[in-house]
Amino acid sequence: MTSNYRNPAPTVDIIIELIDRPHRPIVLIQRHNIPLGWAIPGGFVDYGEAVEVAAIREAAEETGLQVQLIEQFLVYSDPSRDPRQHTISIVFLATATGEPVAGDDAKGVGIFESWRVPHDLCFDHDRILRDYWHYRHYGIRPRLG
Repeated sequence: MTSNYRNPAPTVDIIIELIDRPHRPIVLIQRHNIPLGWAIPGGFVDYGEAVEVAAIREAAEETGLQVQLIEQFLVYSDPSRDPRQHTISIVFLATATGEPVAGDDAKGVGIFESWRVPHDLCFDHDRILRDYWHYRHYGIRPRLG
């Protein structure tokens, strides 16, 4: 008997604040693969891997930074958030120090203050960053739904 179950793929995104710089800018990667554009560092959770471990691993692979996870922010699960397949992203807030370096599937890396974030963001990362900046500046988590 075959199963017709199709489940969303679990992913993590890590909003990395560089705490050794003024204004605590964040790190974004420029994607090497489709969909192209700028993105929050992150990726798929491996089978048997805790989401926290995946977040630390993905941050290191894509930015070269050793991050300290601060908190789990929100979960984003809109079926259309990723054009490749239905994913569920657990978003973490993290801090790091040092100089990020593009790695893994990142063709570039950038450091951005809230007023300089690029407009060509992938997936639903514009929404995630709007929610994050609102939380960061006002201390209010966005409403779900």
